[in-house]
Amino acid sequence: MKLLITGAYQWTPEQMQALQDMGWELIFAQREDGQLPLEAYEAEAVVCNWLFVHQDIRRFSNLKRIQLLSAGLDRVPLEYIQQRSIEVFNARGVYSIPMAEFALCGVLQLYKGSRTFSQNQKLRRWEKQRDLLELFGKRVLIVGTGSVGTETAKRFRAFTEEVYGVDLYPTTDEAYRQVYPLEQLDQQLAISDIVVLTLPLTEQTRGLFSGERLDKIKRGAVLVNMARGGIVDETALLQRLENHLYGAVLDVFSTEPLPPDSPLWSCENLILTPHNSFVSDGNHRRMWELIEKNLTPR
Repeated sequence: MKLLITGAYQWTPEQMQALQDMGWELIFAQREDGQLPLEAYEAEAVVCNWLFVHQDIRRFSNLKRIQLLSAGLDRVPLEYIQQRSIEVFNARGVYSIPMAEFALCGVLQLYKGSRTFSQNQKLRRWEKQRDLLELFGKRVLIVGTGSVGTETAKRFRAFTEEVYGVDLYPTTDEAYRQVYPLEQLDQQLAISDIVVLTLPLTEQTRGLFSGERLDKIKRGAVLVNMARGGIVDETALLQRLENHLYGAVLDVFSTEPLPPDSPLWSCENLILTPHNSFVSDGNHRRMWELIEKNLTPR
């Protein structure tokens, strides 16, 4: 059984030996966008990130199992995979904890004026800020109540009991006071102080937060997007940051890397990070646990 693994994951000798002990013959490719060290049809399983963005999956005619290193499934041709009955596993749960912490951190930076204090420290300026906000009692709405959304809800619950969710398939979870169906999104946006987007990018969610929907968000609210850039109309968001929203936290963008001339860089009430919310010292361990589980022969 040939398993193609790539440099998108930092393999240790012990991990590679563990896979070999399972019966896998390992083929390693440092890059996913170049010439592969085997004929595509030879691979029965792959561990990858962007492989099928760069390589035609139809060439992998004997493929039976895919382990992705990303939580999203937008980098693989799902319809083809389903037609061929290929097992596909994403990195569900691997990045949820750091992303949840990132969302909370971003909102607190805005509420507590961290940017102003940081600038004043560089200038050695002693200047009190009298307009800081607190999270206690604020209403938080998590749009997309999967693993990332639920970990985010748990952390906001440490500050406020008013944590709600919206999802295409609403379920009951103690992390939320209530989870509403997607049809009630606009009603919940109108009464929420903080809106966190953790939903996947699909044809249904692409452009979901257009200018019209951004106008439905409560005046003075904060929007956090750490899902996919294609979900939010960035031009419309910039306009709403001028006179409608208190602020925004963006870790994902429609074009990445974000061009240097993007006006997003200079927006004062925007916390901007380079698709970095998932980074953590615990990811490698969690990812390996998932790989080991999903690649164990059955």
